[in-house]
Amino acid sequence: MWNRERESHPQRWRIFLSAGLRAVAVGLSGVILSLHLATLAFNPSRIGLTIALGLTGCALGTLVVTGLADRVGRRRSLVALAWGMSVGGLLLAGSASSPVVMLAVFIGMVNGMGRDRGASMTVEQAILPQTTTSAERTKVFAWYNVIVDAGHAVGSLLGSVPALLRQQFHVPALESYQWTWGLYSVLCLLAGASVVKLSRGIEVAVRSPTQSLSPASRQVVAKFAGLSTLDSLGGGFLTTALVSYWFFQRFGVDEAFLGPLFFLVRILNGLSHLGAAWLARRIGLVNTMVWTHLPSSLLLMTVPIAPNLTVAVVLFLIREALVEMDVPTRQSYIVAVVKEDERTRASGITNLTRGVAWAVAPAIAGPLMRTVSLSAPFLIGPGLKIAYDLLLYRAFRQLTPPEERRLSRVAGCSHGEGN
Repeated sequence: MWNRERESHPQRWRIFLSAGLRAVAVGLSGVILSLHLATLAFNPSRIGLTIALGLTGCALGTLVVTGLADRVGRRRSLVALAWGMSVGGLLLAGSASSPVVMLAVFIGMVNGMGRDRGASMTVEQAILPQTTTSAERTKVFAWYNVIVDAGHAVGSLLGSVPALLRQQFHVPALESYQWTWGLYSVLCLLAGASVVKLSRGIEVAVRSPTQSLSPASRQVVAKFAGLSTLDSLGGGFLTTALVSYWFFQRFGVDEAFLGPLFFLVRILNGLSHLGAAWLARRIGLVNTMVWTHLPSSLLLMTVPIAPNLTVAVVLFLIREALVEMDVPTRQSYIVAVVKEDERTRASGITNLTRGVAWAVAPAIAGPLMRTVSLSAPFLIGPGLKIAYDLLLYRAFRQLTPPEERRLSRVAGCSHGEGN
């Protein structure tokens, strides 16, 4: 462990900067990906498949860093992932060929979620607890996610760039997207450059090349990862790319409307992270995860029956003010209930299962939108998330992180003294 007093803050802010820049790119890709594909005459089924390919690339990247990041170096892993994303953006900027576009989305880990849940976050989540104390860990994760969602917000606003290029500079439709992918690529390059000078103190000693989780941690992580799969399967039906396509088809709005809409969404997401940290201190991490997530899913189910665009947007924004409160609490929880040198693997396994589910769902959602109902994802996705919340509460309500156990003991002692 390095000198936290002297070095932890600079390391943390380098990670925050890189994550924020990457999030701008991801927020941008979430808005424009499906509309770019529609310009290439992709139908909903093929759009869903292409989004799934990008998320499959994200899952593969997570698999690689889960097994190798601690061995080859966390800093090197973060740089390589960011610059790999940049290559994908350059391919999208340089070609209109459908096969090349689909390949670029896969190898560049292009994230149609509109929320950064890729391999880099696995490494960052393993590093951040080393820069703070147990008592402050959830707050650090909350601020990390505030910065990420601020990046998502800026990226969503930049999603209006293609419309601006078409309207103000008369750029052809396809070229407007290709120029915007060039901007995406630059953002990814900058994200990689931001972590080049991370300290060696962020690395962790690996006991053996085949280091694995302890039996106790393995049981917890396996159960948590299994439930996370259900949650992410629901989330994969609700990627920003698919939701953008739904608004585009249902109400005829384009990037000029969708960019600012998702800007507001990400601002609400970011503010909710601070609320999550405050709430977790009072009712615990598991309770915060579950009892904020449930109402958000119920709200989303009402969006397809909204009578007009205004009502649909209001319902969607209220939902988004709640849905992300489980993110910093979930990230904080999983690294708290395992050992320090198990954090990359624990975070990686849970993120990997989530990534696989995200990759599968759009490939199902696209055909359903085409053959069953345009609004099918708004019913199936929340339904799966509600099941996840109930099962998570049942499985983990008794397993508390160290800081909550200490508070319980202090409270118990104080209660005993009072008697």
